Amino acid sequence: MEVLGVDDFAFRKGRHYGTVLTEMATHRPLHLYDGRDGEGLAAWLRDQPEVTVICRDRSSGYGEGARAGAPQAEQVADRYHLWANLGQAVEKTVNAHRSRLAEPPPARAGSHGTPAAEPEVVQPPKELKIVSRLREQHAAAHELWGQGISKAAIGRKPGLHQATVRKLVGTRSADDVVAKSLQRAHIVDPYVGHLHRRWNEGIPNAAHICQEIQELGYSGSELAVQRHLRRYRTGRGHVPDPGPKPPSVREVTSWIMTRPEHLRGEDADKPHRPRERDPELNRLTLHVRKFAAMMTGRHGDRLEDWIADVERGSLAPLAGFARNLRHDFDAVRNGLSLPHSSDAVEGNINRLKMLNRQTFGRAGLNLPRKRVLLTR
Repeated sequence: MEVLGVDDFAFRKGRHYGTVLTEMATHRPLHLYDGRDGEGLAAWLRDQPEVTVICRDRSSGYGEGARAGAPQAEQVADRYHLWANLGQAVEKTVNAHRSRLAEPPPARAGSHGTPAAEPEVVQPPKELKIVSRLREQHAAAHELWGQGISKAAIGRKPGLHQATVRKLVGTRSADDVVAKSLQRAHIVDPYVGHLHRRWNEGIPNAAHICQEIQELGYSGSELAVQRHLRRYRTGRGHVPDPGPKPPSVREVTSWIMTRPEHLRGEDADKPHRPRERDPELNRLTLHVRKFAAMMTGRHGDRLEDWIADVERGSLAPLAGFARNLRHDFDAVRNGLSLPHSSDAVEGNINRLKMLNRQTFGRAGLNLPRKRVLLTR
């Protein structure tokens, strides 16, 4: 056995893990042990001097165990895990630029065909429907009451509840009824158009939107804005779509992480629009494509230049990913240069997951070890 694969599996996700060691040439599992620390790996490797290559994920524990137990072996970081970690950094970067994903609103032409530079004129909010309705009901109720009609008869005609009729008849002015009702009416209603537009533009921050509508005449609190937006955060309502829906963070991440020739139909043109509007998203795409070329072309010798180039940029999540590669530089470079990978280990991981589900996660280590190691 020359090439060894190492990876962890979960007995209970987030709580209890184990490690499986696989002979990569035959795809045969060799050993299972409890935990995913480097000490168990080092102890097993000391009795296996013939191991010359160790394929693993980027866990620091496995790296230290491999160095302690088999210093003669080359360590190879698995390309799947490298690509997955890069995808996480890309998604964080796109999320930081989500406000720029929406299509820009069409420019309003001035008198000579040029975009108008004047600020947007905000029309005063129209009277709420509930206010108009209360005024009409108050006038009708007082007219019938003045004719000597009983409150019960007044309520039967428009279908009003007796409590509503008493409230209408008992107040001299319609403004008194309106004032009490407006306390329960949503004070944000006149500004929902602005809220919906900003939400669709990727601005879900209630404090920021509250400041904007206060400049438009809003006199309420930030709490009312939070309550209005909460229905959209929890999925209890949908924001009206005034125009083309901006792509989601995951959609843009998928476009960036996919080979351009694999994008079909409408998706082939979609990645260009965010890149044209945001130079940083364009730089992010170029960095990802350079990394993909390194990984598929086995150009690990370009890794140092790629890391330095990313660190000089302003894409913080991607720069963090690049700096983290330095901590395991030799293994990452080998992963981008050598043909070895951990594909065979993943098959055994899936098998262990199936066995764990069959026993409802209660079998411990002994039963899976026998079923995996003794089965040929």
